[in-house]
Amino acid sequence: MAPVLPGFDYLRVPVADGVALNVAVAGSGSPIVLLHGFPQTHLMWRHVAADLAAGHTVICPDLRGYGASDKPAEAGRETYSKRTMAADVVALARALGHERFALAGHDRGALVAFRAGLDHPAAISHLACLDVLPTLDMWEVMHGVGAAVGFHLYLMAQPPGLPERMIDASADAFFGHFLDVWTRDRGAIPADVRAAYLEACRAAVPSIVADYRASAGIDVDHDQADREAGNRLRMPVTVLQQDWGAALGYDAVALWGAWAPDLVHTTVKSGHFMAEEDPAGVAGALRALLTR
Repeated sequence: MAPVLPGFDYLRVPVADGVALNVAVAGSGSPIVLLHGFPQTHLMWRHVAADLAAGHTVICPDLRGYGASDKPAEAGRETYSKRTMAADVVALARALGHERFALAGHDRGALVAFRAGLDHPAAISHLACLDVLPTLDMWEVMHGVGAAVGFHLYLMAQPPGLPERMIDASADAFFGHFLDVWTRDRGAIPADVRAAYLEACRAAVPSIVADYRASAGIDVDHDQADREAGNRLRMPVTVLQQDWGAALGYDAVALWGAWAPDLVHTTVKSGHFMAEEDPAGVAGALRALLTR
């Protein structure tokens, strides 16, 4: 059997026409939604979610296109835009009885969380983004040979067809590469969880590519429009990041500060998968955010 979050109830919740999300829910108290990253599922939050459920209602969905959630075919630029995926999250929380909630995302989930904060400020009380830059800033700092670390961003930005065929031909090697090179503590992702991630990704190649393709197109347009309009995140924001700025030559605090006036930015010592490598540190940072 695939791993699950112990003590959590599992539901399928419709969030849009023809799209339902797989979600794990536990705890009571003020709600917090946790969004996973790539190449993962909601299981990445297993330690942090259990910790937070002692004092909060914790909601852990698989994003559309990932895990056991629905994977609609890419019908156009909007299907996997972060705006669409953020609307899924707000609809999910509302269906569970929460008009206002805290939101934390890692990697791809952090981009969805960022967009939710801009598009739905009345719904998002607190926001945490783990190990990303906003999409517009990400593309602007990727240059020269340093951009090779993000080769997958360029591969999956290509038009439909070639990237899907290339990845599908060696899916375990492709997705497993990131689980290996982005992790400092290999023991943080045990064999059963790793196997679950790979199985989920093998079954979702077209939708995962569509998610990334959107971030090379429509998501950039949405961020650019907000930048030009002067829109910023109105809620308290926490950002946890590796020191990518030192490697790629940018000031992460300045880039995030332009979007988030009420910002706490912390550089972490763990690898990319910080919720699994340092769950106590991540849970502690989220609790501190919720007191602001």
